[in-house]
Amino acid sequence: MASLFETLLGTSLRTTMVDAEHALKGRDGYAYPVPATHAVLGTPLQGPWPEGTRVLYLASGCFWGAEKEAWQLPGVVTTAVGYMGGFTPYPTYEETCTGRTGHTETVMVAYDPAVLSDVDLMRHFWEEHDPTQGFRQGNDVGTQYRSAVFFTTPEQEAAARETRDAYAPLLKARGYGDVTTEIRSVDDAGTFYYAEGPHQQYLHKNPGGYCPVNSTGVACPLPPA
Repeated sequence: MASLFETLLGTSLRTTMVDAEHALKGRDGYAYPVPATHAVLGTPLQGPWPEGTRVLYLASGCFWGAEKEAWQLPGVVTTAVGYMGGFTPYPTYEETCTGRTGHTETVMVAYDPAVLSDVDLMRHFWEEHDPTQGFRQGNDVGTQYRSAVFFTTPEQEAAARETRDAYAPLLKARGYGDVTTEIRSVDDAGTFYYAEGPHQQYLHKNPGGYCPVNSTGVACPLPPA
């Protein structure tokens, strides 16, 4: 998933977090149309969704594979990929890949908490990637591949922190390092910017496409009651 921009700029820049002063300027609106409907689920990408739907934003590396994992979960209403947690307004994919927007590749998950609990969604998130790698996932290197949870409710925050705390010792026991995942509120992380149309549900449109799921193979337990 590395772009020409990544190759030209080199690893050093991409693994150093940009600050607001040096981030790309961006723009006042999308430079491309955002699809209205999920190509697999047939549901609206930007709402409205059924009453009671919750939204959580999860970053676990390359967003193509992460989104496919999410849309298959029971209780998921819709998913979308985009850019979040940085500074540049309305970035493009190419800009995000330079490491100069501050964003991480993120999957927006809208779900029915009566079917898919916050805890179970978080357990899936931890298990599908390696949350100890910092600014990378597997062969994908850069700040845009960092692990992050951007929550919208207190219940989501509690689920994220409690499952992390239950999971971290098990990772340590298997030889992994400290969990580097950001856990921040949406108010702190900023706007989720939808990615370009071809990136939405990419692996449905391109079944043979790049699909890294960098799981550690360590199961995430239920947090203590």
